Amino acid sequence: MSKTAARPLRPDIAELDRPALEAALAARGFERFRARQIFGWVYRRGVVDLDAMTDLSRDLRATLAADFTLTTPVIVARERSVDGTEKFLLRLGDGRQIESVFIPDTPGMTFCISTQVGCGMACAFCLTGKMGLLRNLSAGEIAGQVRVLAGALDLGDKPFNIVLMGMGEPLHNYDETMKALRILADEHGLALPPRRVTLSTVGLLPALERLAREPIMPNLAISLHAPTDLQRGELVPINRKYGVAEIIDACKRFPLRKRSRITFEYVILAGVNDAPEDARRLARLLAGVKSKVNLIPLNSAAGIPFERPSDSVVDRFAKILAERGLTVSVRKSRGRDIRAACGQLIVEGQRKSPAQQLATLAFGTPQR
Repeated sequence: MSKTAARPLRPDIAELDRPALEAALAARGFERFRARQIFGWVYRRGVVDLDAMTDLSRDLRATLAADFTLTTPVIVARERSVDGTEKFLLRLGDGRQIESVFIPDTPGMTFCISTQVGCGMACAFCLTGKMGLLRNLSAGEIAGQVRVLAGALDLGDKPFNIVLMGMGEPLHNYDETMKALRILADEHGLALPPRRVTLSTVGLLPALERLAREPIMPNLAISLHAPTDLQRGELVPINRKYGVAEIIDACKRFPLRKRSRITFEYVILAGVNDAPEDARRLARLLAGVKSKVNLIPLNSAAGIPFERPSDSVVDRFAKILAERGLTVSVRKSRGRDIRAACGQLIVEGQRKSPAQQLATLAFGTPQR
């Protein structure tokens, strides 16, 4: 019995940066500049129907329809907080779901974007970590969140910021995250400059050192949360592999743009890391680092075994840091009533399979 050869998968335009799309078009006999037009349609205008790209020839549109796909996350649900924050539940091509958040007036418009389905870092105060890590997002799925939110909010031609602080650890999905940032930065697409992008990481040292050599350099935020290895190891398990001193040393060597600083995020937990001595230790730790500290009073939720400290405790902590010369801010919680605040993103009903649990032991990278 003869076997029919499997038809090769069609390239997904969402997964191609512009040079790759140019090469794919040239291989089919079309001018490379057509890739610039397609990027404009997809990223600036938010078009998902290839046939709607009306300044392309009929022959090119027919080739795109026959030879390519354009995968876009689908909005399943959209919730609005009393403070204007909006949370989007998005369905991916394989049926998996993720959450993304829009935070207005921050003072700019900000999209909080996910880089993984779930998260393998298992931080003790974060609901996303309760999901475990199901899989990495592709570059097209990461950039696709920005396309979808920009279209839904009519911000495609307006400036906005993105923070890679949603579901997942960006540096645990390094290649796809950086590819997505290159796609988003392309001048013929959304032209999102690196200064409008902030990448938040718990500090995966090999990837952090690799990030220091990138031509596209986002703003860096380190999820620190404690000034000692003993404390941080209980809150952020990866600290048992990459300790506080190693992370701070890497930050001291990290190249920064003029007037830029590294943000150190510190979730304050009542009775755990909120004592005056914790603040003094943190100030000593960050001496000599071009930094600012973002204090985040815990966003409490069922399943998180910690409490939010009082405002007076948070103010005392901030005052101690400021008195020692650190720039410090206290993050105002946004979207808490719709569970859209920091550490609250979780998609119920999605859990790791036994194979995925094995794949992510020791914080390895899962198969997509």
